[in-house]
Amino acid sequence: MGIERRHRALPVAAPVLALVAATGCVGTPGAPAEPSAAPPPSAARPAARVCAEPAAGPAKPPAGAVPVDPAVVGDLAAKTRSSPPNTVFWLRPGEHRLERGRHAQVVPKKGNSYLGAPGAVLDGRKTNQYAFGGSARDVAIRHLTVQGFVAPHDEGVVNHDSADGWVIEHARIQYNSGAGLMAGARQRVRASCLRGNGQYGMNAYKASGGISGLVVEDNEIADNNRDDWERRRPGCGCTGGVKFWAVDGADIRGNWVHDNRGAGLWADTNNNDFRIEDNVLEANDGAALIYETSYNAVVRKNTIRRNNWVEGRRYADRGDSFPFATVYLSEAGGEPRIPARTDRIEIYRNVLENNWSGITLWENADRFCNSPANTSTGSCTLLVKDTDRCTRPEIAEPPLYSDCRWKTQRVDIHDNRFVLDTSVVECTVKCDRMALLANYGTYPDWSPYQGDRVAEAITRKQHNRWHDNVYLGPWSFVAHDPSRVLDPGQWQAAPYRQDAGSTFRPLGGG
Repeated sequence: MGIERRHRALPVAAPVLALVAATGCVGTPGAPAEPSAAPPPSAARPAARVCAEPAAGPAKPPAGAVPVDPAVVGDLAAKTRSSPPNTVFWLRPGEHRLERGRHAQVVPKKGNSYLGAPGAVLDGRKTNQYAFGGSARDVAIRHLTVQGFVAPHDEGVVNHDSADGWVIEHARIQYNSGAGLMAGARQRVRASCLRGNGQYGMNAYKASGGISGLVVEDNEIADNNRDDWERRRPGCGCTGGVKFWAVDGADIRGNWVHDNRGAGLWADTNNNDFRIEDNVLEANDGAALIYETSYNAVVRKNTIRRNNWVEGRRYADRGDSFPFATVYLSEAGGEPRIPARTDRIEIYRNVLENNWSGITLWENADRFCNSPANTSTGSCTLLVKDTDRCTRPEIAEPPLYSDCRWKTQRVDIHDNRFVLDTSVVECTVKCDRMALLANYGTYPDWSPYQGDRVAEAITRKQHNRWHDNVYLGPWSFVAHDPSRVLDPGQWQAAPYRQDAGSTFRPLGGG
């Protein structure tokens, strides 16, 4: 994060079966915002504590289900191969194993369901790479623990090939390498435990066709990125509790996202139409939420506490002046031309308590289509179909001057409660900031965005607005560029005119 943006290498394509294209999700642009009010001090939400006590599966096989015997190695994969589509499999209590071999995974058929009895575990024993793969649609996995698989970097253990329409409910997907779970279109992940996986709890990435209609609700997503990939591959941008790539339409609600090494939730590169609501995001080493080079989202009624202590402190200790934030929008904004349930990014009715800094809106002046500084490798905005046009001389003129770059615009931050007690965070400087800024454009030499053009635009011209918030504690504000640190009065005054109607209690955070 920051002025020197991390490298964003997209995940490798899954190597097994062909993928089916997903349909787009079209909503109603410009839908009116719901009435809102600042949340009370007691607005902390209950956490979805499902890892310790997940709902138990059926103790007896449902009528017509095929029992699977844990004493027979490979029984689950073999019975899947020999049974027709839409079969229900009931895994008896005990440790189930696959045959040895890289491709010994279960390959479901369309409509198959896999139900775990109480105590049923599918264990890869640090030998098998994948648990469930293939392109079959509408597969369900319920009440099953999947653990001990060793998927490679950027690949996943469950739904390895990002098939569409899968349902994951009351499952524990834990202590695997790579991603515990991949995602396809219309996937539902509910009341499940995604914990202790080496890279991601879930990697919402599909090599072709994209993902739409994704629902992630009432899950516990904890302690992921145990293999610390950002240290093994510095700047890879390849970690988090959940990572989203090019997802069009997602509802992320009611989850407890905590203690992940790195970011909690990270939407990276051409995501659109997200609703992130009623979650508890806490004690993640990095940001609670990163929304990057993406569009149109609602972030509301979340409890966000004690995030970014590790990464924020690390950068502060080495003298970095960038305002590393707990909610970080990087080249992301509202865009009415892209269909969604909203035409802006609205952040409201959240409680942010004792995080390392607050909300940063950032735009890298050097990051645009075809720029060597575009760390979303090979990607362009959703507004440009012919990426080759984003070069000189055309890029210097409308509409490409605007459309060839992701813009942080139309962001509305209101009716939130920001609480900071520096004695709790154990900091004296650089943990108290809100920010609205860009860098001075310098690169490449043919860029039409050189100088302070982007900093002026994000600060004054792109309709980014804070208002009607409550601040408790010693907050400061960064505007235009990292060198301009303001007190609340300067932030509210000309030329910035931010936080109209907000209240400030500098000593009220303790």
